[in-house]
Amino acid sequence: QVQLVESGGGSVQPGGSLRLSCVASGFTLDYFALGWFRQAPGKEDERVACMSNRDGSSYYPDSLQGRFAISRDNARNTMYLQMNSLKPDDTAVYYCTVGDGTDPGHQSPCGRIREIRGQGTQVTVST
Repeated sequence: QVQLVESGGGSVQPGGSLRLSCVASGFTLDYFALGWFRQAPGKEDERVACMSNRDGSSYYPDSLQGRFAISRDNARNTMYLQMNSLKPDDTAVYYCTVGDGTDPGHQSPCGRIREIRGQGTQVTVST
């Protein structure tokens, strides 16, 4: 069964950190472009990070640059999202995605990254 399963969400105070994990099963992450998205209540999905499968480059929205970092561990078939200096506005359901990475600029700077998605994990930032 092809699936992505996220973990690592939870509640954290402003300024805190979390690392989200996303384990792939039924396929190998190695050759895929990767993405992390989030959706807050009443808001549209927002891409927070992607990693190209062409050269391994990572891309972030300007507003998140320096606070979020995407990474992958092919040996564990897992991707990660490290989130630092968290703010209440970061509260959302976070989910991971993969895609074949073709057509850069179509869905993201990393190309197509929304072919498979996980169900998400809740992140809540509050005092």
